[in-house]
Amino acid sequence: MVLGAVVQWWLWSSEMWVSGGGVVTSNEKVELYEEGRFLVEGYTGITMMAMEGVVLKLPSFSQLVNPNYFSNRTSRNSVSISPNLLLLLRQLLFRPHPFLSATQPDPILKSSTRATDEYEMARRKVAAFVNASESSEIVFTRNATEAINLIAYSWGFSNLKAGDEIVVTIAEHHSAIVPWQILSEKTGAVLKFVSLTEDEVPDTKMLQDLLSKKKTKLVVVHHVSNVLASVLPIKDIAKWAHDVGARILVDACQSVPHMAVDVQNLGVDFLVASSHKMCAPTGVGFLYGKSELLAAMPPFLGGGEMISDVFLDHSTYADPPSRFEAGTPAIGEAIGLGSAIDYLSQIGMQKIHDYEVELANYLYENLHTIPGVRIYGPAPSQTVHRAALCSFNVEGLHPTDIATFLDQQHGVAIRSGHHCAQPLHRCLGINASARASLYFYNTKEDVDDFIRALVDTIAFFTSFK
Repeated sequence: MVLGAVVQWWLWSSEMWVSGGGVVTSNEKVELYEEGRFLVEGYTGITMMAMEGVVLKLPSFSQLVNPNYFSNRTSRNSVSISPNLLLLLRQLLFRPHPFLSATQPDPILKSSTRATDEYEMARRKVAAFVNASESSEIVFTRNATEAINLIAYSWGFSNLKAGDEIVVTIAEHHSAIVPWQILSEKTGAVLKFVSLTEDEVPDTKMLQDLLSKKKTKLVVVHHVSNVLASVLPIKDIAKWAHDVGARILVDACQSVPHMAVDVQNLGVDFLVASSHKMCAPTGVGFLYGKSELLAAMPPFLGGGEMISDVFLDHSTYADPPSRFEAGTPAIGEAIGLGSAIDYLSQIGMQKIHDYEVELANYLYENLHTIPGVRIYGPAPSQTVHRAALCSFNVEGLHPTDIATFLDQQHGVAIRSGHHCAQPLHRCLGINASARASLYFYNTKEDVDDFIRALVDTIAFFTSFK
């Protein structure tokens, strides 16, 4: 807590978010205001956390789910908590707001003009956030999965033929495997998979050896593994790919929200990320693509907004990014993503990354001390920085039993399952794992609570044996 800090608050009430401002008066209390009117002091249903002097407001999950929400690096059905974004979304979506109810881009109406301006401003914010050379290199999609499919269907079917090779690691999310399986079935292209080293990270030496000037056309890799917590040397991999004339696609869903990502410095051709991983709404993601590649790609979907002219016998298409954004876009969600980027940028991505590395080491070290716990991925060291997550199993216990008990008895939410990475789990010799994840709003105290709860959970189940 930072005493005297001015904060924002919100609560779910009567099917809408109610919010206001406040001042922290002690570790337990906050004076709450709504539109300048004093409401109450000492409301205990709001959780407040601090990172390096940054005060964050989290919603009262006692009315929604268990109060100690611990998991945010997820594959589906849960998202990163949005510290002040819910206030923005309430302002944008839960109150009458004509510019968000108007579709694009009728210039006669001020509301639709404003919608277009705000939407394109969000695109510029995304471009700046990943250091794209121009905003037209950013395509808004429903999510990262759609972005990868866009590349597969638009770039892939135009550039890949029978015998061409796509190099993929065994640790990829299903969304970075399945589209290329579908493409290979239809084109005859071949998937080449990179396995793991003894340290349980994708084998970059094997990746290099698989690259062929005659056959390799595309390399598909994650930046940060959502299971192993490992970080790949993307700049090196991009150079290796380009040396053999191949393109590189990076799944950056687990890196863009957690560290500074510079697409020009990395030298990647395509990069995808999802809004809901970075304190922003669901239902929107983005694709970064080099301008010359996007300009040469045919449309992915047909319809409104993506055309230049339509005739009865043919159509001409808009320039990117409009060419790949058919139909009415997710206007409010994209604007929310832009606001989340403002929020993250205000804190500082390097600051977030440095803090998370410290948290990651703390989580690993404490989890590693529990007997019977097996953590997957590399051990942290001076040269190996893990992401702030640990996938693990406990000897003799099913990960879903662990997750359920932690949730119901301790209010600690973790994930269990294959995390949309079944090939990786099979490679590790398991069907599923539990995963504890952290973001910049978590603290070492959260880790301590999790460890105590996990020890109690293990003791409960082992007491029956």
